[in-house]
Amino acid sequence: MSKMEVKTSLLDNMIGVGDMVLLEPLTEDSFIDNLRKRFDHNEIYTYIGSVVISMNPYKHLSIYTADKVEEYRNRNFYELSPHIYALADMAYRSLRDQDKDQCILITGESGAGKTEASKLVMSYVAAVCGKGQEVNKVKEQLLQSNPVLEAFGNAKTVRNDNSSRFGKYMDIEFDFKGDPIGGVISNYLLEKSRVVKQPRGERNFHVFYQLLSGASEDTLKKLKLDRDFSKYNYLSLDSATVNGLDDAANFRTVRNAMQIVGFMEDEVLSVLELVAAVLKLGNIEFKPESRVNGFDESRVKDKNDLKEMCELLGIEQAVLERAFSFRTVEAKLEKVSTTLNVAQAYYARDALAKNLYSRLFSWLVNRINESIKAQTKTRKKVMGVLDIYGFEIFEDNSFEQFIINYCNEKLQQIFIELTLREEQEEYVREGIEWTNIEYFNNAIICDLIENNQNGILAMLDEECLRPGTVTDDTFLDKLNTICAEHQHFESRQSKNSKFLTDHSLPHNCFRIQHYAGKVLYRVEGFVDKNNDLLYRDLSQAMYKANHSLMKLLFPEGNPAKVNLKRPPTAGFQFRASVGTLMRNLQTKNPNYIRCIKPNDKKAAHIFTDSLVCHQARYLGLMENVRVRRAGYAFRQAYEPCLERYKMLCKQTWPHWRGPAREGVEVLLTDLQVAPEEYSYGRSKIFIRNPRTLFFLEEKRRQCLEDLATLIQKIYRGWKCRTHFLLLKKSQVVVAAWYRRYAQQKKYQKIKSATVVMQSFIRGWKARKILRELKYQKRCKEAVTTIAAYWHGTQARRELRRLKEEARNKHAVTVIWAAWLGTKARRELKRLKEEARRKHAVAVIWAYWLGLKVRREYRKFFRANAGRKIYEFTVQRIMQKYFLGLKNTMPSMSPIDKTWPVRPYQFLEGAHTELRRIFHLWRCKKYRGQFTAEKKAIYEEKLEASEIFKDKKALYPSSVSQPFKGDYLEINKNPKYQKLNSVVEEKILLADVVNKINRANGKGAPRIFVLTKNSFVLADQKTGQVKSSVPLPDVCSVSVSTQTDGFFALKLKEGTAAAAKGDFLLSSDHLIEIITKLHRTGVNRDQFNIDISDEFLVQFKQDKVCVKFIQAGPKNGSSAACKRKNNRLLEVCVPSP
Repeated sequence: MSKMEVKTSLLDNMIGVGDMVLLEPLTEDSFIDNLRKRFDHNEIYTYIGSVVISMNPYKHLSIYTADKVEEYRNRNFYELSPHIYALADMAYRSLRDQDKDQCILITGESGAGKTEASKLVMSYVAAVCGKGQEVNKVKEQLLQSNPVLEAFGNAKTVRNDNSSRFGKYMDIEFDFKGDPIGGVISNYLLEKSRVVKQPRGERNFHVFYQLLSGASEDTLKKLKLDRDFSKYNYLSLDSATVNGLDDAANFRTVRNAMQIVGFMEDEVLSVLELVAAVLKLGNIEFKPESRVNGFDESRVKDKNDLKEMCELLGIEQAVLERAFSFRTVEAKLEKVSTTLNVAQAYYARDALAKNLYSRLFSWLVNRINESIKAQTKTRKKVMGVLDIYGFEIFEDNSFEQFIINYCNEKLQQIFIELTLREEQEEYVREGIEWTNIEYFNNAIICDLIENNQNGILAMLDEECLRPGTVTDDTFLDKLNTICAEHQHFESRQSKNSKFLTDHSLPHNCFRIQHYAGKVLYRVEGFVDKNNDLLYRDLSQAMYKANHSLMKLLFPEGNPAKVNLKRPPTAGFQFRASVGTLMRNLQTKNPNYIRCIKPNDKKAAHIFTDSLVCHQARYLGLMENVRVRRAGYAFRQAYEPCLERYKMLCKQTWPHWRGPAREGVEVLLTDLQVAPEEYSYGRSKIFIRNPRTLFFLEEKRRQCLEDLATLIQKIYRGWKCRTHFLLLKKSQVVVAAWYRRYAQQKKYQKIKSATVVMQSFIRGWKARKILRELKYQKRCKEAVTTIAAYWHGTQARRELRRLKEEARNKHAVTVIWAAWLGTKARRELKRLKEEARRKHAVAVIWAYWLGLKVRREYRKFFRANAGRKIYEFTVQRIMQKYFLGLKNTMPSMSPIDKTWPVRPYQFLEGAHTELRRIFHLWRCKKYRGQFTAEKKAIYEEKLEASEIFKDKKALYPSSVSQPFKGDYLEINKNPKYQKLNSVVEEKILLADVVNKINRANGKGAPRIFVLTKNSFVLADQKTGQVKSSVPLPDVCSVSVSTQTDGFFALKLKEGTAAAAKGDFLLSSDHLIEIITKLHRTGVNRDQFNIDISDEFLVQFKQDKVCVKFIQAGPKNGSSAACKRKNNRLLEVCVPSP
């Protein structure tokens, strides 16, 4: 919507009537017709006073954008067109500014959009409240709790693809500034019967399908599951896949939401194991086996699923198998064991599945509450959001519908009470006389159900606890006896004779006339569902499981705490929780959202009158309108009323200078409105009949039309005058510019002529001067030419004379040089001849010596001379090789890797062996120089290499750093004299470390002292000993693979040192500390060093996960530890 189209009042550009209180005439047909008219124009919200009616559009509407949030932010409730944001803003501002706790009650039947409405309210509050890291974290956790609860508590039904099968009430807690700081969730009546059986066309809870569709192959293998839905009896196949619902993507969303809320990885795995166990439980089937006494005993047919389920939960297979075949009944000091037949075994199996899943759901809610609860204990403001079943009337109504409708009766009761109270308070506040309003009080129906003596729930509990044979028929007989005369109870078998011939009322049913209409209940299953029994053998079997959650889910199975008292019934528990909810709602200011679905086809643009009319009746919307209209139908503050209607009176238009109330009085008097049609409050005007308001609106519309005509006339006159003045001004400007242009052209012509004349005169004068200069120049050039010719002649004569003298001198030089050359050549020739004679003698002598040698050694070549020559040659080569190796020997450093190049290939073996021998000898010589202290240091370095090399990124930087040990010099430093007196043994290492605080992730400096038998942590300033732990009590050390200095010292369970939990420390000399701990430990085989980026640390009774992640350069150059939630510390390590 553009800025020009923003509505400034609820009454502007209304489609139908925005507030049903103003509907004229008020009938059921006009009520439905108004809803249809608004629905057809995508106006899905309508008011009944401060109550919002929400129609499910079954399509996406662009009315929930960030711009819409800003449009409704800090605006009056009736200032803009009806919207759920208006109600959310009114509730939030009332909580923030007036310190009034709020509650938003969202009701309607399945598919009407209750869950989406609650999400919109929460998202609006999250958008308009404060910002900040902690606030955003709380908002994100509150919003992300929805996907988790929807996965485990929602299912696809014939009416809704994402139907909530539980009631949810969330208290969002705010601080004094209005920023969210936490929340508490309460759940009511999870439909756990859906776990074992679903009606045709419906599915089990979403999480089963999401797990099988979205989990990885490794996860499914670990949980012993298969992706095929048809392999599980508890999953219906006719609606296993739903159009528009991506189970795999939703599973990833749920996993991410659980991580944001604060679930640890092991907790998520434990939850998935229980979900898998429920699926496996449904596949267990039984067969009868005859016993000697003639009774049948149930036995498990195929034990494979039973075995896999027991492996998932850590239960002995024989224990669970026996629990499915026998039941132990305890009475005082006696125990009686009876066999179960096949039907009873199936009942026990289904009861276990339902209890396991419902208790897991309750644990999830409690775990979420633990993460999102407010950390501060200061006074908090609270906004409650209730998303619960609407009134249900099916063809076959059972115990679940009876409980749900009872809850809706209570909500209707509190709705009427609070609405009337709000009306009365406003009348008293404004000084208006209060008129008693007649309305239907459904307290009589609530009393019929919840009365402690004669109520239906009390009789049902009494029947369940009664000894003897108890059936649904005996319960119905009791109702027929006690409730027969009640005006809202009907039964075919009651004493009331008027129902004896009512064939619409079967014999095994009873009917209650609720405020929303009559509902027929079939008593079959009432007793069993109210009992909700789980055999004690199964509870004890579950308690014996090794699974981390089972002891929490089945505390009654603890043999040490056997309670022979019968557990409370489902009806009793629900009545108590509803009572608590009602008391909670009574303390808060209520806000109502009534959700209606327009059709059963889940399709857009379809409006079914009969269906909407049915919902309007059982939501009591007409009753609500009548209550609102019983007094004054419309009320408005004086200022906006005067601002809206001031143009209807000359005295108030255009500005009223006095108080707004006096202006309204003048206005209504001038319009001659009957005095009985309105009343003046302290801050508001109250209008009794909507016709009066419509009269004012009609007068305003006519006046606005007249004002629009006047404005148009004035505007047109102003526009024509402005246009004329603009034309006149333009003509003057054009004329001025033309005159300027004409004068400029004339001036340019005169100027051009003058320039031409000037140029001709200047040219003539210049040519005249040029001629004179040229004449003078020719005269000067003639004299110069003659002189040049004379000087040239003289120079040539002198040159010829000098050349003649030079030729004479050169001839003498050439003759002398030729003579000297001849002499030199003669001498050279003589010397060459003499040299040739000497060389000939030398050559002849060499040939003669060679001939003698060949004659002398010819006999050796005839008798194996080749072998001796070969040996001689090899000996000579070896001699040459060793002499060369002596001269090229490398240095004595053990790290010198150089070695001379092999000269011949046949020396390869000797060359390699000599290199090895030389290196060993060189290392021995080097080690011989070590002192005992230096040798111990190198042994520690070697052990550090074995522990950390290629495992921890910090190790390479520590190689070049020597292990100093006592960095603080405790024995010499007088500051640590007190600590030195306490530590009697030899100090192996003393350094300052940081002890990490679990509460905030910050470190406190401590002195870490390691001796041969223990390590000590002391205060850095005072030297006072904080902790002293014997080394045998240390079982392992955990470090990360990254460049940080964090390490966790884990202590053995049961030792005295382990009472306060493990130690999480940080040090700049981590490699040295852990190496010395490993060398000093009593038993190295039992001292484990765990190198991992995620490990658990025990802090007193809680286990906290320490997780290491790599951060960017902007996070600093050192590792930082932050507390993410109660169970997670996150260490950000800078990237190398």
